[in-house]
Amino acid sequence: MIITIESLLDTDQIKLIQSQLATAPFVDGRTTAGWHARLVKQNQQLSRTSNLAKKLQETVLTALGNNALFEAAAYPQRIHSLLFSRYEPGMEYGRHVDNALMGSGDRADLSFTLFLSAPDSYSGGALVIEGACDEQSFRLPAGSLLLYPSSTLHRVEPVEQGYRLACVGWVQSWIRDPAKRELLFDLDTARRSLFAREGKSIEFDLLSKTYANLLRRWLE
Repeated sequence: MIITIESLLDTDQIKLIQSQLATAPFVDGRTTAGWHARLVKQNQQLSRTSNLAKKLQETVLTALGNNALFEAAAYPQRIHSLLFSRYEPGMEYGRHVDNALMGSGDRADLSFTLFLSAPDSYSGGALVIEGACDEQSFRLPAGSLLLYPSSTLHRVEPVEQGYRLACVGWVQSWIRDPAKRELLFDLDTARRSLFAREGKSIEFDLLSKTYANLLRRWLE
C-alpha cells in the first residue's frame, strides 16, 4: 500500500526549512547507506548530530504525530532514523531495498519521503517504486509525503537541473504484516465514512467491534 499525504507541512514551515538547509553543511550520503546501497548512493545529507538536524527532526515528527492519515496507515510504534538529503545535478540513488533493521536497531516496516523542494524548482529526481509488473514515479509538491513499504525496490532518478531536498525516515509499525495493515486501514476508512454519513449506528458499532478485535489480535 502506497499512501500520499498532502501538505504535511504548511508553506511557512517549508520556506523556513528551505532557508535553513540552503546554508547548512552537508556530508556524503554514503555514510548512512548499507554496504550494497553505498555502491549506488550519490547524494548529500545533513549530519544527524547537528543542532539543525535535531530541530528539523522534531518539526517533522510533530507533524507526523498530528496527522490522522499517517497514523491510520502506518500504526507507528516508532518513527526513526530521519535524514535530510540534498541531490545536486548528476546525483541519484540507484535501485536498492532498505535494510530490515536500521542502525538504531529499529525495524523498517515502512519508509517515507517528505518532499521539501517544489517540483518545478528541479528536473529529474523522481522517486520510483517498483512493483511486480510496473513502476510508479513520484515528484510531489513541497510539504507532501509519500509512505510506502520498506520491502520494495526503489530508486531516486538523477537530478538534471536545480537541486532536490527531501526528508526520509522509517517506521516500525505495531502491525508488522503489510496485508493486515491494509485490511485495518480499509476497515477503519469504511467505518469512519459510515459514521460521517449516518452517525453512530448498529452497522458502525459492528464494524468498530471487528476493527478493535482485529487490532487486539494483530498488535505486536
